[in-house]
Amino acid sequence: MLCTRERDWFESHQALTQFFIFFEHKWYNAANSNNHTLTMKNKNNVSTEPKAPINWVPSIMFIISTLAVLVAVPWYGFSHGYSSEAWIAFIVLNFFCGIAITAGYHRLWSHNAYQAHPIVKIWFALWGACAAQNSILVWSSGHRVHHRHVDDVDKDPYSAKRGLWFSHMGWMLRKYPSGEVNFDNVKNLQADPIVAWQHKYYLFIALSMMIGVPVILGLLSGDFWGMILLAGFLRLFVSHHVTFFINSIAHKWGKQPYTDENTARDNAFFALLTHGEGYHNYHHIFQTDYRNGIRWWHWDPTKWLIHAMSWVGLTSNLKTVSNFKIQRAKNHMQFKRANEELAKAHSSENLAAHMHKNVEQWKASLEKEYEDFKDTLQQWSELQTEKMQSTKKDLQGKWDKAVIRTRYKELEYSLKMQHKRLKFMHAQFAFS
Repeated sequence: MLCTRERDWFESHQALTQFFIFFEHKWYNAANSNNHTLTMKNKNNVSTEPKAPINWVPSIMFIISTLAVLVAVPWYGFSHGYSSEAWIAFIVLNFFCGIAITAGYHRLWSHNAYQAHPIVKIWFALWGACAAQNSILVWSSGHRVHHRHVDDVDKDPYSAKRGLWFSHMGWMLRKYPSGEVNFDNVKNLQADPIVAWQHKYYLFIALSMMIGVPVILGLLSGDFWGMILLAGFLRLFVSHHVTFFINSIAHKWGKQPYTDENTARDNAFFALLTHGEGYHNYHHIFQTDYRNGIRWWHWDPTKWLIHAMSWVGLTSNLKTVSNFKIQRAKNHMQFKRANEELAKAHSSENLAAHMHKNVEQWKASLEKEYEDFKDTLQQWSELQTEKMQSTKKDLQGKWDKAVIRTRYKELEYSLKMQHKRLKFMHAQFAFS
């Protein structure tokens, strides 16, 4: 027989479990109503894959923060109102946490896209912990697995092919095998004393930042509960879901100008919300570039901050991908889509005679452009070899380097012009 206290605990635990399962089921169905999940199913189309056990720590955290934002935040706002200091703190802390994830956890530690001064690392480690997305070590390990096995339903921790809900946050609510942490892929980070310190004391650092900062600000401003609700709960809720958008929406809606080998998309609107992380199609093909938005007009405050810090020596060795490689990827996608359009046109049974002639002409033009494309790539490959040999010999120094740079520029310009011709040809074909 259970004593009264044990029975009460057991009943409350059962109730919480049932609430969580109901919450998860409703959101999952809403997010994946048109998505065919890739679980094992029997002949009656019923899933036979056993559900992974609930991951209670993040589940409870998400439930509490969500209820606080849906209930406590609006209630307090209508009944008491919020001070301007509380709203300013919400905006500033949300920015600090977001940038710590994008510039620190993501581009610095996960991808080694640049190097940073210890002061910058400590700053990112503190506010990254405040974002409550686990330690640098755990976050980076999972993200490297995601890039290595992107879209693999068994290996990618937050595979987009398992549904929008799963990739957004469902992957954290249960202890799925794909989410098991293995630090074999982050040995370089384990050797970083700041990363090791944050990982060892993560819980203390995270709670100190998440609770301590809003409490101190609340005491100083005189709006204690306003700070707790806005700079605490609302900030946590917003920073969580803004980051989660990158794993979910940036793999579902947007353009694929560089590659369609994975589900990553470029989405300019969500770049505004995610500190520049919305240019995700580019990131997945060129992950070591410290930029996500590569054009000056691309909204990428993370890139601007990293670059600005390099002016005063706080960051260095900022890695970028050459314009030639970027243009090569774009042209390759244009050829791929053009061939798909041609295949559709040829398969059409109702293709008129004059249309058939247009298709053949377009095909001939496309084949000529592709030969030019291959010739440019061959020249680039030869130039790479020449550059390596010139560097090794280092005999003629600056003159050879200047000649090679000029030839690189010529090849880049050649690809850009071809990109414009292909766009024009595609527009003509679509119109006809």
